[in-house]
Amino acid sequence: MDRAYFYAMMHGDGSFDYEKYLNTSALFKCQKPFDALCNGDELQFQIVHQIEELWMKLIGYTLLDIDDYMAARQTHRVVTLFHRVRILQRLLIEQLQLLETMSPKEYQAIRLQLGNGSGQESPGFRALLKMAPLLWDTYRKHYLDAEGLSVDDVYDLEYDHGPAYVVAERLVEFDELFQTFRFHHLQLIRRSIGADAKSLKGRPVELLEAGVRRAFYPELWAVRGRMTDKWGATYGVKRDNIPDEAGGGGFH
Repeated sequence: MDRAYFYAMMHGDGSFDYEKYLNTSALFKCQKPFDALCNGDELQFQIVHQIEELWMKLIGYTLLDIDDYMAARQTHRVVTLFHRVRILQRLLIEQLQLLETMSPKEYQAIRLQLGNGSGQESPGFRALLKMAPLLWDTYRKHYLDAEGLSVDDVYDLEYDHGPAYVVAERLVEFDELFQTFRFHHLQLIRRSIGADAKSLKGRPVELLEAGVRRAFYPELWAVRGRMTDKWGATYGVKRDNIPDEAGGGGFH
């Protein structure tokens, strides 16, 4: 096929309303020109990371709305928007698979193009790290303190599957998927450059593991252990075996 012809066709000429609305002329200039790519995988590398930034921008924009709706106690809107965030987070995770199609050797050539840049400098990632604890502040103020509730009340002592519980579970899901994204990103780094290599900042890759273990909402995770210990008491320490059915029939 004629590469020059199809390269031009893929960029379009910006004359249609669709192109104007999406600003495709500017969009396609966000990647290197085809003849400047260091290898056949660099375009994919740029696009995946650019899309990740766009998804994180949309997540952040949505979290701002969620924060407002939590403050207004509009729980249905909070739950609906958290569902959107969940879908976006799964897209962040799933599209990392594209980068697994690069060989380690091909990635080395791309890595040389990054200067001193690293994923820790992502504006979307850094914004989400700062936004997450502020969501907890809003939740605690309007769903716990305003109702005189504790996390233990919501999950156990006064459990009624009400608004405070439902929103708490959406926060847990957001936290879980963010940790999952960080884990998959760490695994991608191991697969691409190895666990023992230094980052572009000169730091061992293993330092990223600390982020994987860091939860946004430790209170919402800790309550589960307290409940298990309280309910179980001696469960798992000493308990009676399940008796055989009369006649030793077992399952039928």
